[in-house]
Amino acid sequence: MRKEYDLKTLKGKKNPYAKRLKKQITIRLDTETIDYFKALAGDTGLPYQNLIDLYLKDCAEQQKKLKIEWVEAS
Repeated sequence: MRKEYDLKTLKGKKNPYAKRLKKQITIRLDTETIDYFKALAGDTGLPYQNLIDLYLKDCAEQQKKLKIEWVEAS
């Protein structure tokens, strides 16, 4: 290994895995939802955020649609 490098002559390469990196976002979840995934994390040994990511990824891959029915207040 050299003691010094000439940084002006080095050409950077783009990370080929950059498209696969995760993006950090802020999301609001119910406490019960977080508790559920944290308990599941304890059982599986995976971090709860990874479990949430895996679940959402599965939903996206299977193109699951959420059925929402609004009930009018009386």
